[in-house]
Amino acid sequence: MQVLQVQLEIRPDPAEVGRARRWARSRLAGSGIGADESLAETLILLVSELVTNAVVHTGCPAVLRLSLPGTAAETATVRLEVADRSAQAPVPRWVDGEATGGRGLALVDGLADRWGWSCEGTGKRIWCELDRCPEPGPATPACTGRTPAYDGLAYEAV
Repeated sequence: MQVLQVQLEIRPDPAEVGRARRWARSRLAGSGIGADESLAETLILLVSELVTNAVVHTGCPAVLRLSLPGTAAETATVRLEVADRSAQAPVPRWVDGEATGGRGLALVDGLADRWGWSCEGTGKRIWCELDRCPEPGPATPACTGRTPAYDGLAYEAV
């Protein structure tokens, strides 16, 4: 399966979060992921959370990357990455019910099939993956959580 990798430069400005969501939505349509699919809605929420974290907590420019299936594959893995120039590790926070923030990484943990982070140069990369699965039914079993092999890559930089 061919995978399309796209990226967007993010300025350290809260207005960039909305721009990142709009950009991600526009890229999903070209990969065969419908805007009404739960995968699309979840991905946009994860984009919002990870870009917000980069903008608010680092004050540095960042890069948003998406790895999307190149065709309308019924099963595929979508990967989202946000790389920034801050070496500060992401720290999940525990907040009470009254707090208006601090739940971003808990949402990522709860919504993504896999996630993690790694050091990258003088900064870091936070990533998460979502598996696109067919609706389970008598003829289509649910996804098994396997990681697909990426045979070819296409690349677009914005």
